[in-house]
Amino acid sequence: MERSIGSLQNAKYTGIDPSQYEMSLRPVSTSELVPPEIARHQTASWRGVHAKTVQIINLEPFEYRFKQQCHLLIAIEQGVRHDGETLLEGLPKSTVRQYSHTLILVPAGRTLFGVQNPRLLPRSICLYVDPQTVLVDPDLRFAEAELRPRLLFEDPAIWETVLKLKAQIGSTDPTDRMYADTLGGVLAHELLRLQAPSVSRRAFRGGLAAWQQKRILDFMEEQLAQDFSLDALADLVGLSPYHFARSFKRSVGEPPHRYWMRRRIERAKALLANQGRSVTEIAFDVGFGGSSAFSVAFHRITGQTPTEFRRRLE
Repeated sequence: MERSIGSLQNAKYTGIDPSQYEMSLRPVSTSELVPPEIARHQTASWRGVHAKTVQIINLEPFEYRFKQQCHLLIAIEQGVRHDGETLLEGLPKSTVRQYSHTLILVPAGRTLFGVQNPRLLPRSICLYVDPQTVLVDPDLRFAEAELRPRLLFEDPAIWETVLKLKAQIGSTDPTDRMYADTLGGVLAHELLRLQAPSVSRRAFRGGLAAWQQKRILDFMEEQLAQDFSLDALADLVGLSPYHFARSFKRSVGEPPHRYWMRRRIERAKALLANQGRSVTEIAFDVGFGGSSAFSVAFHRITGQTPTEFRRRLE
């Protein structure tokens, strides 16, 4: 027979004394999972965004709560429960049992609380968004926006961006970090779109001016083997990082990090024609920390390893 949670006052599943249950609902400043040992995590931090994957490893009842001065977006990859309930401050509680591939938006300062008895092992991606530091166009005033709470909703564009950010967890490639910083800004823009659809229609009409494009491309070519941030590039042409990233893509046809990586690989191709240079030496010459990272990036762009490319030249 299935166990029934029924209401928040039934706390026997998580080991909390019912007489102390009201106290457990006090506002908290961090996210909590009880019991904490039932989950495994992977984490990553970028500009204004902290990512954490949450994989529950035991089919036992648990509870969770969250309240912080940042926004929390949860993408639930798998969520099927026997019973339970989810409460998001300002909205009616939800007791749905099948909620895979849905999203929860917890605005800064709001409280999220839930208890559940899972039927399948829950799996989710949590993105903590700092409204003050995330890479977003200042004109959009994201830090001042009052986001509305959303519980178990669907949005294909946001879901796709979340999965792209998840794919960057664990990457040590500096270009991937720049990519993740930019994705954080895209996510902020999409969260604003939920509040006011007209915001997403504010288009950037033009790309970089001719002098801006020349300055940036010359700099990137001269410093091809060096690491540089999106902020540093934007400063060269007097734009905010968000404006720069959008304008660069309009002008060049691809994001800055992708252009930079492609140009590094193009230079590496020319160097590989010299049979006297080792793959490791060439990797260092074009800015990689070693042959392994170089080979991965080379294969991702060309579909072959540096050694395979060199053999074909022969």
